[in-house]
Amino acid sequence: VGAASAMSAKLPVMDGAVDGAVSWRRIALPAYGPSLVGSIGHGAVAPVLALAARDLGASVSVAALFVALAALAEFVCSVPVGLFVDRVGERLALTIGGLLEVAAGVIGWFAPSLWALVIAVAVLGPAGGIFIVARQSFLGHLVPPHQRARAMSTLGGVARIGWFIGPLLAAPFIALHGARAAFLVLAAGGALAAAVTWWSMDLPELDGVSGSGRPGEAPPPLRVTIRRHARVLVTLGLGVLTIGLARSSRMAIVPLWAEHIGVQASQVAVLMGVAMGLEALLFYPAGWVMDRFGRVWIAAPVAIGFGLALLSLPLATSYAVLAAVVVAMAVANGMGSGIVMTLGADAAPAVGRAGFLGVWRLISLVGANGAALLVSLIAAVAGLGAASLAVGLLSIAGGGWLAHWVPKWDPRRTPSARER
Repeated sequence: VGAASAMSAKLPVMDGAVDGAVSWRRIALPAYGPSLVGSIGHGAVAPVLALAARDLGASVSVAALFVALAALAEFVCSVPVGLFVDRVGERLALTIGGLLEVAAGVIGWFAPSLWALVIAVAVLGPAGGIFIVARQSFLGHLVPPHQRARAMSTLGGVARIGWFIGPLLAAPFIALHGARAAFLVLAAGGALAAAVTWWSMDLPELDGVSGSGRPGEAPPPLRVTIRRHARVLVTLGLGVLTIGLARSSRMAIVPLWAEHIGVQASQVAVLMGVAMGLEALLFYPAGWVMDRFGRVWIAAPVAIGFGLALLSLPLATSYAVLAAVVVAMAVANGMGSGIVMTLGADAAPAVGRAGFLGVWRLISLVGANGAALLVSLIAAVAGLGAASLAVGLLSIAGGGWLAHWVPKWDPRRTPSARER
């Protein structure tokens, strides 16, 4: 939470999209505090889910399914989460999300069987979705469009920091009590996130900030929102899908290619850790570029950068070349911090914002969750190198698609002109 407050000091005092001026120093805690501590909890659990299942007697194949189950739960819950946030508002939704993390943590720690662990992992899906959609909706409403990208990229950076801290914080508990001890960190993070949300969002300037976007105006049915915004969901949404595909495919392709050329798993872990640290340094410059020059100057280069790196991966026959490719991917991913959330917030309607963002997240998760399946299918038929080339070409095509469809950006336009 302190890190989030310190980070916000770099941001100027700005006028919000709600009435009156909003000080970033005043809203830093409600804007980023819950996401930071919530990400710490998720980051603590994610790397050891399979090991926790193994502790309860799961086979290797069944243990691997627990990682897929967490992603599937978030995917299935993405649209319902958006509707839920629209109905109850960001403050209550985030508080409930934190309490869901507490429940998942307690169930996971005390789980007497694999079925109990399944429940804990399934609860993580809506909890994680609430933190993402509600934060995105909150900032999309509160922050004016000409500074929105910095707000969203900072949100992405805070999440990355939490995911980096989580495993480090959980490591001592895991060493003493086994893999399931990570669920204790999850429970503690959820409790703190709920507390920070409930008390820090109780500010006069946040009155009326809710899922509907306008006090007293109910959001329309989801089918109406989708019909009204079908064009942007199909055009920009397809580009966002390719970004998710590229981002997730590297987590499947890079370790397998490293093994193929004889690189040890420990070396891969160090390399990926360095890459994540580099990504965490780039989130604010990414937001500044989007706000200053336009979203397209990040959206298209990120997709194309991923594509070129994936096309280069089959040429990596040594650790040094592999490291260069992974660093290139890290730069692309780091500069892409917040791009999906920013494009979604720009396109979201003032009324029914969270419901729209739930659909937007569903689209991005289609690419993210489909990456491993696509890589697996192509690798089975034509080899891992062909899979890397195929995803690389799709990413470059997605970059061209985004260059065409991302709206022109004029920072002189008023927030109301852009949002209606």
